[in-house]
Amino acid sequence: MRLLALGDIHGCFDALTALEAAVAPAADDLMVAVGDYVDRGPNSAAVLDWAIERHVAGRLVPLRGNHERMMLDARHDFRARHAWLLYGGAATLESYAQDQPVGLEAVPERHWRFLEHGCLNWFETDTHFFVHANVLPSIPLDEQPEAVLLWQRFFDVQPHDGGKTMICGHTPQESGRPTNLGHAVCIDTWVYNSGWLTCLDVSSGDYWQANQRGEVRSGRLDRPQRSS
Repeated sequence: MRLLALGDIHGCFDALTALEAAVAPAADDLMVAVGDYVDRGPNSAAVLDWAIERHVAGRLVPLRGNHERMMLDARHDFRARHAWLLYGGAATLESYAQDQPVGLEAVPERHWRFLEHGCLNWFETDTHFFVHANVLPSIPLDEQPEAVLLWQRFFDVQPHDGGKTMICGHTPQESGRPTNLGHAVCIDTWVYNSGWLTCLDVSSGDYWQANQRGEVRSGRLDRPQRSS
């Protein structure tokens, strides 16, 4: 059994399918997705269908990202909707369109249920914990503010008092490679901006990447670097 971590997808379904083929998850592998399934890329609707199917099958633990939070807020708040559309939500709505403009009413109820009730703000194992963005080092996971879990950038990251390694996304790594601090690893490698989508085997440090052109590559985490 492998414990796999999947980085920010942002509607990049072509990269996702190429990456899944390269990783070839086995039936007993567990994948933890760190959130941001939607916005900016061209096919958020298909990404959500993919995530729901694997979540229902018990093969995917989906975390909630800040873009899922913005989408949920946009459903009931006009000002939040305006902000969401500016930050990638317009591309998400376009992925539901059938040759004509659509609004939030085009999003199926199963997608709303997944975003609201299927996604978690954090997940942990005996050795690792997974969040979308970051944590405060001295606060237990179940007491972390959502603003930190979903929004805080991967800068000056301190080890968490629980002693486990953090796996997160949210902050694009412009190098196109995961950043390894030893006590924390960021796997958002900017797929929506001509970068790569990353899947990391958290035990071995091996990772696979794919881009929207369907190109695939692999690597292993670099030696830990200092937090910046």
